[in-house]
Formats: sequence, structure tokens, C-alpha cells
Amino acid sequence: MIIGLLLVSGWSCADFLEETDKSNFTLENYFTRPEHATSVVNAIYAGLPPIMTSGFGGGPWMMLEFATGLADTELGQAQNSLFVRSLINNSDNDYGQTYWTTYYRGIQNANLAINKIPEIQMDQGAKNRLLGEARFLRAYYYYHLVRIFGEIPLITDVIDLASPDMYPSPSSVEAVYNQIVEDLTTAETSGLPFREGTGRVSMGAVKTMLSSVYLTMAGYPLQKGSQYYQMAAAKAKEVIDSGQFSLFPRLTDLNTVSLKNQGEFIFMIQYAAFIQPNTVQQAILPYNRGISQYNAETGGIFANADFVRSFEPGDKRTEEKQFFFTEFTLRADRNQVRQLGDYYLWKHFDLEAQLVTTSSGMNWPVYRYAEVLFIYAEALNEANGPSQAAYDAVNQVRRRAELPDLQGLTQDQLRKAIWKEKWHELCYENKTWFDMVRLRKAFNVTTGEFEDYVGHQFVYGPTVTARELLFPIPTAEVRNNENLRQNPGY
Repeated sequence: MIIGLLLVSGWSCADFLEETDKSNFTLENYFTRPEHATSVVNAIYAGLPPIMTSGFGGGPWMMLEFATGLADTELGQAQNSLFVRSLINNSDNDYGQTYWTTYYRGIQNANLAINKIPEIQMDQGAKNRLLGEARFLRAYYYYHLVRIFGEIPLITDVIDLASPDMYPSPSSVEAVYNQIVEDLTTAETSGLPFREGTGRVSMGAVKTMLSSVYLTMAGYPLQKGSQYYQMAAAKAKEVIDSGQFSLFPRLTDLNTVSLKNQGEFIFMIQYAAFIQPNTVQQAILPYNRGISQYNAETGGIFANADFVRSFEPGDKRTEEKQFFFTEFTLRADRNQVRQLGDYYLWKHFDLEAQLVTTSSGMNWPVYRYAEVLFIYAEALNEANGPSQAAYDAVNQVRRRAELPDLQGLTQDQLRKAIWKEKWHELCYENKTWFDMVRLRKAFNVTTGEFEDYVGHQFVYGPTVTARELLFPIPTAEVRNNENLRQNPGY
């Protein structure tokens, strides 16, 4: 009947069919307003939290900790953790797949932002800052992927189903690093504020990551040497000389939620209680010991006791409830203290969430000022040998730990002292494995000495081989893209 009426009345569907559906966003009609630029950059940030997701299956971030041989677990059902810890990892590990999928999604969103934001009519300063954030985040994702997987696809254009890059070939490690440097040096010109209290990317974060990148390029696998050590030191010094960051006076400030994005925190993964809570809290609890208001006490990760004992005598970081805790009150009776038997991670412990709310707004530290001081000290020493500036940098961290100043060391002695200090200060913050691979060195917690990475034996038995210099490319990626090559040994 309706069709008949339309025919009788002479109505035409043509106009209706040609009318634009305002709710149907496409690449062509979406990027037209300033808020569209902000929303696409916000989507790039969304790639940061998933790596930290933790539960009874473990958490992807733990992959980098168990690969050091310095972490332990009570979570027998977290097979992905156990495979990495036992050095029997394989390409079916979901941790690696999460890194690959999440970070390439972030890269695609960054490519979209970098490609489309320049077309939008908006304040030029705001546009430049958003582009600077996008460049930083793309560099961040690639910096992790290239160190974890080695030769990977390098994609800087927007990909669709018709794109020739749907099945990309891997690029050389050096090509990926060159793109990372290009993104970061471009971000340096974007007018970002040096310090940013909201958790967005700052100029301090850009320069900090660039100093880290130069330090890595100086070492393995590129081995660019002295020039890049000089560049790393210079970039770290820019952060130091800005006066925008300083060490917290107390170690316990590091896990004080109200201080997130302040003090020595340069860049963090952002969380908000009851909105997007930090789930690392359940993972760092001892397994079902009844000490937390959280029902899920997973025992997902804790410190290797031999590693904690490798700290210098008198190091404040090893005191109870500084970096670690070995006892806690019971949920059923807060006047009763339970001895836990191992060293759990106080440095990530949100006391209010654990005791009251069961929802944590504690951020995860990506870059903090202590790391800048280590980069500066190490790079200076590698380029020029011991100097007062190098001593001053590393001694700032030691003084907070109530340790005596380093002085009068040879270049090699200072080198190893800085490495050890960094191993201890940044432990369980996803830093140590990257340093092990960059230096091709591992810390022997029994002897207190550094030894070759390949051939290093973990204190609980397994021995590192050359294949552990990289993680395996996920099975699904190799299966679906014949241009990818699996890493040696997997």
C-alpha cells in the first residue's frame, strides 16, 4: 500500500537516499572540528592501560618482570607467567599478543591523528600540542615493540582494508629507531608544556624518552657508541636543568595516590578509582592470605628474596613498607599481624584501596626523575669517564636511600655501581629487562656482580640463552601475515 501511494503521489526516494546520515562518522566527515582532534588523540592514550590489566590469569606487564629472573609468583594458573619465568616461553603466550595488538592499535590511532589533525581548522598552538602528544605516543609504542620483538612492521600511514600495508613486511631495527627519534624530535618543536599535571604528555616526558632512546641506541643491538651516549647525557641534562622535576623526599611518596603526576613523576599511565581503576593491586597481594578488602588476592607477582638481599646493608628501600613488605594486618582483625614469608611490592601498594575502597586510582609510573638521573650519570661516564656531575646525579638517589655517596671509582667501577643502583631503584617498574638486553648484562644476586646476559643462570635454575634477547612474535601474527619472520629459537 505504501509503495502504491508513493507511486501515485509521485514521491521519489532519490532525495532521501542522497541525504547525509549525520550520525555515520567516516574519515572524510569526522575530522572537521577541534574536539575531533582531541578525541582521536585521547584514543591513542587508550592503548596504555590494557598492558597493566591484572587478574587470576596474571598480567601482560609481568612478562617483562619474569624475564629478569628477579620475580616470583604464587599464581599457578597463570601459565603465561610461568612460561616466561621458566624460560620456556612460546609464541602462543597471550602476554606477547596483548602487547602486539594493543600497541599497534595505538599506532594506528596515532597515524590517524598525525594524518588528519593538520586538516582541521583550529587554534594552531593547540593543534601543534595535540600533534606533539600523538608523536610521543607513537614513539612510545614503537620503542616498546622494537625492544620486545626486534624487526617489526613500521607503519606510519593510515591503514584500511585496501591498503598495501595490510600485510606488511618487517623493517630493520635501525629504521624503527630512526622513526622513533624523528617522532620525538618533532614533538620537541610542538610547544608542549615542560610539566603537565593532568597526566597528558609533557615536554619533560618527550625529552626523557628521547634520552632513554639515545642511551639504548648507544648499546645493543645498534651499538652506536660514544656519540649517542653524549646525546643521551645532553637530553637528560635538559630535563635536569629545567628545574621542573625533583626526587620525592620520602620513598613512601612514590605510592601516595594524591601525589600522582607530581614531584618526580614525569609520565604515568592514568587511573581513576571507580572509573578506570588500577588492577595491579590484586596482583601484588600475597595469595589468599586475608589481608586485603579485595576478594581477589592473586599472588601474581612478588620480589625474589635473593634480589632483595642483594641491596647494600642499611639501604632504606629494604626497610619494611618502603619498597617491600613482609607482614600485614588481617582483614578479620586489624590488630593481628600476619607474617607473609616473602617480599611483596609495597612501592605499588595503594593503602586506601587495600583497606577500604577496593578501587584504586594509583597511576603506574612510566618515567620518573630518578631514571633521568641514572641516564645522565651512565651516559656521562660512558662518554667521558667519572666526573663530579655523574657522581652528583647517582648520589641524589643514594642519599634518599640513606646510603653513602659514591666517590673515587674507576670508569668500570662507576659503570657497575650505576647499573646496580638503577636495578634496585627501578625494580619491578618494567625497566630491568630492557637494561639487561641493552647491556647484554645480568645481575648475579648471589655474587653481587654483573655477568654476561647469555649464559646467566637465574637463582632458581633456568639459564638464559640467546633467544631470550627477544620475545616471540605472536603465532596469530605470523600465521596471518606470511611476510613476518619468527624470531630465532621460537
